[in-house]
Amino acid sequence: MSKRTLALTALLAALWLLLSGLFKSLLLHLGLGSVALVLVLASRMDVVDHEGHPYHLRVHRVFRYWGWLLVEIIKSNLDVTKRILSPTMPISPRLIRIPASQQTMVGQVTYANSITLTPGTISIDVDDGMIEVHALTRETAETLRTGEMDRRITAMETA
Repeated sequence: MSKRTLALTALLAALWLLLSGLFKSLLLHLGLGSVALVLVLASRMDVVDHEGHPYHLRVHRVFRYWGWLLVEIIKSNLDVTKRILSPTMPISPRLIRIPASQQTMVGQVTYANSITLTPGTISIDVDDGMIEVHALTRETAETLRTGEMDRRITAMETA
């Protein structure tokens, strides 16, 4: 069994335990069966590769990024809610193109998806190291232009 397959096994098992939250014998066996089935299918489809499962990522960096992203999602959610509930609805929609400094397509897609997860922004296109984004406000667009999210994803991506 390769390192990638072992890492995928550990990741799937941990995710199953985290999402189920129950440690009953039947559920543990079903989880084990599900992980085994996914591994067999992934191996037969030959999709356990460097791009599809980049095990070289440092787990602590991934969790640190997820924590930071969760805070950003909450802050953006509150901002969008405040704007929607305001009688004047202070929005200034715009399209911007921002650079994506990630070296892999997985990194760029992670960046684009992170932008879309943040309320008030949506990634429209990823092409040639650039991401086209629709931002609900000028402030949101300027926040993206600072490159903080881009730097964090690039740091997570590099080993």
